[in-house]
Amino acid sequence: MDQAVFVFDILLPALMQGLVVTLQLIACSAPFGLALGIAVAVGRQYGGRAVSSACKMFVFLIKGTPLLLLLFILYFGLPAIGITFTAFVASVVGFILCNGAYNAEYIRGALISIKEGQMVAAQALGMTRWQAIRNVILPQALRRAIPGLSNEFIYLIKYSSLAYMLTVIELSGAGKLVATKYFTYTESFAVVGVVYLVLVTITTVAVSILEKRVAVPGTTRAATAAQL
Repeated sequence: MDQAVFVFDILLPALMQGLVVTLQLIACSAPFGLALGIAVAVGRQYGGRAVSSACKMFVFLIKGTPLLLLLFILYFGLPAIGITFTAFVASVVGFILCNGAYNAEYIRGALISIKEGQMVAAQALGMTRWQAIRNVILPQALRRAIPGLSNEFIYLIKYSSLAYMLTVIELSGAGKLVATKYFTYTESFAVVGVVYLVLVTITTVAVSILEKRVAVPGTTRAATAAQL
C-alpha cells in the first residue's frame, strides 16, 4: 500500500477520532482537577486540624498510588462493592483525582509564598478570614501557580493515553489499533507522537500568553514582557 494513501486515508482519520476522545477526556478532567486542587490546597493550608489532615492524607494516598493502578481500582475493583463506572467515566475520575492532588501541591506552595501580612491587612479592612482568602490570597496564589499548573495540564495530556488500558480508544489507542491491523508500528506511533507534540506546543504557547496577560504590572516579568 502506498504510504501517502495509508497515512491520509487510513491512519489520520482513525487518529482524528481518537483525538476527539482524548480532548473529551482532557475537557472533562482538567476543570474538575483544578477545582479539586484549589479546594484541597485551601483546606490543607487554612482548614481546621481535621480538614487539613484529611486533605494531607488525600494527597499522600493519590501521589503514592500509580495512576494506572488507580484506574484499575476504579474500573475493575469498585464493581466488587457495587460501584460501576463506564471505562470513560472511570478514566475521567482517575484523572481528576490525580490531577487534583498534584495541583493542590502547586497551589499550596503558592499560598505559602503569600506574605501573612496580606491576610492581616484584609481582615483589618473588615473582611472575614474566608473573604480574605477568596478575594486577596487565592487570586495571587493562582497567578503564581500558573507554571506548575501548566506542567500538570501537559502531564494530563500525555497520561490520558492510559485510558486505553480501560478500553477507551483515545489517540494512542487508535494508533495502536491501526498499527496492529496494518503492521505499521513505526509510522503509526510516529504520527501519534507528532500529534501529542502539537497538543503540548499549543498548550505551552497558550500558557505563555496567559502568563503575560495576568502578570502584575511593575513586576520584573511584566516589565520584560512589555519590552518584548
